[in-house]
Amino acid sequence: MVKKNAEKDVGFVRQFNELKKKHPDAVLLFRKGDFYEMYKEDALKASVILALKVSDKILPLEKDPIKLLTFPRHELDRHLPKLIRSGQRVAICDAIDRPELMKKPKEKTGEDLKEMYTSNKNTMAKKKKEQAVQEEPTKTVKTAAEEKPAKEKKTEAKAEVKSEQQAEQKAEAKQERKPREPQMITANGEKVSHGHAFQSTTNPADWYFTAKMDGVQLKPQKMDAADLAAYQKKEMTVPQLMEKYYPTKLMPKISEEAFQMPKQLSGPDGAITIDKFNVYKEKDEQRPDYGKYKFYVQMGDTKMSAVASREDLNAYFDRVVSPTQLVEKNFGERLHLQSAYEKYQLPEGVDPKGVRVAKDHSDNKWKVSMDLGDKGKTSKHEISFDDGYSLFKAKTATREQIAAKYLNTEITGMLSAVTNKLEKSASIKM
Repeated sequence: MVKKNAEKDVGFVRQFNELKKKHPDAVLLFRKGDFYEMYKEDALKASVILALKVSDKILPLEKDPIKLLTFPRHELDRHLPKLIRSGQRVAICDAIDRPELMKKPKEKTGEDLKEMYTSNKNTMAKKKKEQAVQEEPTKTVKTAAEEKPAKEKKTEAKAEVKSEQQAEQKAEAKQERKPREPQMITANGEKVSHGHAFQSTTNPADWYFTAKMDGVQLKPQKMDAADLAAYQKKEMTVPQLMEKYYPTKLMPKISEEAFQMPKQLSGPDGAITIDKFNVYKEKDEQRPDYGKYKFYVQMGDTKMSAVASREDLNAYFDRVVSPTQLVEKNFGERLHLQSAYEKYQLPEGVDPKGVRVAKDHSDNKWKVSMDLGDKGKTSKHEISFDDGYSLFKAKTATREQIAAKYLNTEITGMLSAVTNKLEKSASIKM
């Protein structure tokens, strides 16, 4: 009995391996008596979704124990919807009789064939006689249908045609599927549907979120573990996930006129004319930014490029940010724009009088540092030519802004270290 069960298990796993090659993206559910079983990677996937325990099973032809997940047949209605909602394709496999186990027909001898021929001959002759007897009355006797008046026949024919038409209309109505209601509508009137999370087939630990916008599939985005847990518990909705993973898809689009060149930008010495702006992929293998997408801008004889962030690329291609805004953000400091330095601010409570920008006589380079009084002094950081020009020549940046750009990380660390010391001393006194 044990040997037979082992052979059955081996057969199921063999079938699993064969079917998995044909359907690698499907989760295979094998019916085995009153239970359903899943093997190997499918068992691991399902265990995460269904919160069921995976066991190890040793089989004769397998080197290592295989992963096995099983649940009773009557729980299928509860577990199957969970698998489908998580984005899995599920195939249910029922066992059938194997051809080699079925009884083969007995080979017939010459005598058997002779007997069959004789009996068939007698049967055919009998059938011909019966048909001849049955055909005779139809030649002489009229049926009830023939005796009916012509008007009644036409009425019946019309009724039959109507019933057929109604049946066809019902069949067509069943086939017509109602369009799925959108899960949300964006500021631009685009309909979001099919928003769901799914597990990676190559790395089961990774989960992705995706959706369709006006029927077009969006590129899947890798999810944070916290977002996945919240989504599975229905604590996070599709609109909230869209706001996090596709923010620029939900923003209102700007007019195409904003993308037409040339455009003007207010600079320290007057208007700056932007003649050309586009996106390209760096193809020079010698450059450290090879293979990355970059913004390119041309202003008269001046040409600049900078590596584009994913956020800015999405905003540009989704038409929610203008080229002028991207130039100001990515090239503002090199163009010495006052707006480019407004984002730099010292931490709250820090006295700006401690900022010092001076030339270091040891290497003749301009550096910035900060005196925090009893909290200590920061190290000296060299400032770039563009920042020095904005500070001393264009007057579009302040000392506090330069200090915040180069020293904020160090200042924050020094302030937190002092706070921790005070907390420790207070706890010792208590």
